Amino acid sequence: MTFRKRMPPVGARPGTLAIPEGSPPPRIHVFDYGPDVCDESAIDEPRELAPYLDSEHQTWVDVQGFGDEAKLRRLGEVFGFHLLTLESAVNVPQRAGNDVGPAHQLIIARAPLLGEDGRIEVPQVCMILGPNYLLTLQDRYFGFFDAVRTRLRQGIGPMRTLGPDYLTYALLDTLIDHYFPIVEHLATELEELEEEIDHEPSPAMLSRLHEIRRQLVVIRRVGWPQREAIRSIIHDASPFISPEVQPFLRNTEQHVTQIMEAVDSSREMTSGLVDVYLSSLGQRTNEVMKVLTLMASIFIPLTFIAGIYGMNFEFMPELHHRLGYPLAIAMMLVVAGGMLVYFRRKGWLGSRKEDK
Repeated sequence: MTFRKRMPPVGARPGTLAIPEGSPPPRIHVFDYGPDVCDESAIDEPRELAPYLDSEHQTWVDVQGFGDEAKLRRLGEVFGFHLLTLESAVNVPQRAGNDVGPAHQLIIARAPLLGEDGRIEVPQVCMILGPNYLLTLQDRYFGFFDAVRTRLRQGIGPMRTLGPDYLTYALLDTLIDHYFPIVEHLATELEELEEEIDHEPSPAMLSRLHEIRRQLVVIRRVGWPQREAIRSIIHDASPFISPEVQPFLRNTEQHVTQIMEAVDSSREMTSGLVDVYLSSLGQRTNEVMKVLTLMASIFIPLTFIAGIYGMNFEFMPELHHRLGYPLAIAMMLVVAGGMLVYFRRKGWLGSRKEDK
């Protein structure tokens, strides 16, 4: 759960690539599709992609891995990308955004992943939309688009009949869908913590609340720019987005807005639960202090009596009386019992009965 970015050296020229540590060599997978055709193949050399730029079909080029800088630069040369375009794609993570250029449209998207250890990662997906192609770049395989690949192979819906802008919508919508289960998971955890805090708060619950709040901050930090980027795609004039795709994108904008509202609601709930935890803990502390104070108040007069009769004066009343000891004990019990009755009537001990 981090936003640490791998930066080029200080003073490096624009277009310098900072390859993410541990990123595998690029794997290039191509879908060449149309209403009645869907061919897919793996490409080793980026220059083999040149014929697809003039293909009569639509082309989806998916690149996974940034471990070979020379190969990435050859890829940029084939598509004619500006150095800063390639830098935005490779130097991850970038802020989600949308940039419309004369030859292509650059879209940066982020999606959360919940790891087995409970940590949230928010990897980047770069989409470069052209007249008849869509290029997606990820620094490793995340499994975001497996369902879209299946729909493309099977020709489900308008995937093959509309252009690469619809494919761009489908990929964006899939990325947004990855927010829902994580936000719902965190909301469910908050509901469970709320019940546990009401019964018996513990320091572990407070630690978990702080962890959930940090996770929500991460999701919110990438989610709101994502919402603004999708809104920009809808409202900014772009020759690469057709009017037929606009309603789908508006639906995706509604989804991400719904997610962000749920995130904000969960953040408020987290702050409220922290207050409830601290209030409950303070109340329990007050109850303990109340019991200790009442016990001390009862034993103060008993200690006084014991102190008086513990003095070694020769001439003291009842000192040599045969019943002096039991009378002193009885007096202590009467004083203690009287104080207990008094405390109870005042409502300081137990529950006070209301007069009927």
